[in-house]
Amino acid sequence: MLIVNDLHSGYGSRELLHGVDIAVEKGEIAAIIGPNGAGKTTLLMTICGFIRAGAGRVSLDGVDITRLPAWEIARRGIMHVPEGRRIFPRMSVLENLQLGGFAVDRELFDGDLEFVLTLFPELEKRLLQNSKALASDEQQMLAIARALMGRPRILLLDEPSVGLPPPMVQQLFSVIRTISHNRGVAVLLIEQNAFQALRLADKAYVLANGRTADSGTGLDLLSDRHIQEEYLSGFFASERREAS
Repeated sequence: MLIVNDLHSGYGSRELLHGVDIAVEKGEIAAIIGPNGAGKTTLLMTICGFIRAGAGRVSLDGVDITRLPAWEIARRGIMHVPEGRRIFPRMSVLENLQLGGFAVDRELFDGDLEFVLTLFPELEKRLLQNSKALASDEQQMLAIARALMGRPRILLLDEPSVGLPPPMVQQLFSVIRTISHNRGVAVLLIEQNAFQALRLADKAYVLANGRTADSGTGLDLLSDRHIQEEYLSGFFASERREAS
């Protein structure tokens, strides 16, 4: 469905991606892990058209979308939920959701609204409230729900669990699994919690120094000794402390 081939990108003359290769299929969750500064956010921003690629190709169903404007990429079904819960704070929850579905057939709105409120029932009682009054976890729910109102074929999620309490993190990952496996949405996920991301992912990629350094199934990378030492040491150290 989505193929990124030899992608080079960055900001002005500063190139941060030096030849990235990834692919994600319909109904598949692909996680991207790597150190800070590896180019993970730049990758998502380039795929959705907010940053222009310097070289390489992004294709959707075999069609080159690398040079398309961001609005056209969104119209083709690639929705981006950036880090930082960038909702529209002066709008109500319902208005945010309406804006998310502006390009979708109006006859589908009620059904889509019912679906996202099933995923995030906490939002239902707040529909008419100003979204800036929401707690941080509720704002994250709203950001994802708004993207889903656009009926995405591919959902790009950048650090969705940042700042969320543990129970909400588990709910979030359950929602991502439902979106992907039950609705057929391809998910490309950047996540600070590498352990949970790899457990969730059908496939995973490691970005390092702006390049694809490793790839495999989520479970393959989870059991890889180098990956454990480099990216999961904090988790295993915590497990050892709890066991002792």
